[in-house]
Amino acid sequence: MKPYAELTKEELLALRNQLRAEYKRMQAKNLTLNMSRGNPCTEQLDLSMGMMDVMSSSSDMTCEDGTDCRNYGVLCGIPEAQELMGDMMEVPYDHLILYGNSSLNVMYDTISRSYSHGVMGNTPWCKLDKVKFLCVVPGYDRHFAITEYFGIENIPVPMLEDGPDMDLVEKLVAEDEAIKGIWCVPKYSNPSGNSYSDETVRRMARLKPAAKDFRLYWDNAYSIHHLYDHDQDNILEILAECKRAGNPDLAYKFASTSKISFPGSGVAALAASLNNLEDIKKQLKIQTIGHDKVNQLRHVRFFKDIHGMVEHMRKHANILRPKFELVENTLEEELGGLEIGTWTKPKGGYFICFWSIPGCAKKIVSYCAKAGVIMTPAGATYPGGKEPQDSTIRIAPSFPPIEDLGIAVKLFALCVKLVSVEHILEEMEKTEKA
Repeated sequence: MKPYAELTKEELLALRNQLRAEYKRMQAKNLTLNMSRGNPCTEQLDLSMGMMDVMSSSSDMTCEDGTDCRNYGVLCGIPEAQELMGDMMEVPYDHLILYGNSSLNVMYDTISRSYSHGVMGNTPWCKLDKVKFLCVVPGYDRHFAITEYFGIENIPVPMLEDGPDMDLVEKLVAEDEAIKGIWCVPKYSNPSGNSYSDETVRRMARLKPAAKDFRLYWDNAYSIHHLYDHDQDNILEILAECKRAGNPDLAYKFASTSKISFPGSGVAALAASLNNLEDIKKQLKIQTIGHDKVNQLRHVRFFKDIHGMVEHMRKHANILRPKFELVENTLEEELGGLEIGTWTKPKGGYFICFWSIPGCAKKIVSYCAKAGVIMTPAGATYPGGKEPQDSTIRIAPSFPPIEDLGIAVKLFALCVKLVSVEHILEEMEKTEKA
């Protein structure tokens, strides 16, 4: 099949009729498939069930420093859990604080604290006339929702193959004191799957922001979430680069075990400079006496060390890799050469990003929904859900069983074809009328 743009009007009309008939046949199947979020599937959750057995009522609940994990105390987390998470995050154990199960909650707290009490003695954001945040797009909708909730102006910055458009980032943060941070998913980014190059990370660390309280919000959510044993993305460690650049306090680094153990019962962490941590602990000791040390101990006894965690993630990869390859191969078989869409082929993470002909994404997602396949709303990967090009669609392959995923991706490709043909015909008619 040659590119759709090269077809005659008669060929397009015939193709539209064929695709509409095929779409009706798919609708008649009454599918109910959900690909809207990057949830781990049941088989992935089963991998961590042994964590339920590592402790019982007869277990010794004392950690390495003699603390009884059943009791109050230990604000920053038990030492062995700090060491485990520190190894995962590539930072010294004493440069991080352990929290509850959700790194998103830690990010919310960090924005909230900055809003109400400021950052390291700077003016609380709530007392400023204007506060702005840079948002790498396409990006993670829940990041953007946090800053939007606090009335912060979200400013889109394009994601390139090697990370954010750093020329634009450097210019904006240097010129505008109201810009207080940037949302980053530096490794296997949500949703593009791209990872930041060494040069991008170094430029991030060397930023010269006008605002003294500007911070990189470095959400390294997919730090060990590779799909392949040998073909992996690796990025420079941001805190070390910031220190090397003379900006030791520039970054907050977030991570969790949410897609490693149990998403609802993992361990989250924030890593930062000692100056930042001292500032954070002033608030944290008012907020809590300490987080769930029993769960921290459970994670250490299950994984034992970073090597156990890495081996565990190989099992996750064995489940996810066939799903990602199925999506990529189906898209190539169904859409290759038609020039109506492009997509990423990530080496890790949880998403594949698809770009349709501009002006078609919302309609494609709508057609999928009407045939029983729910996807992330088009535009969700942009602040406020508004993408000027109406082109970006996030594909989440992880949750559906692989048989259902195969059906869902074929339907998605069918909707891409049908909407693209309709769009090209509409543009033809506009030209004819002009």
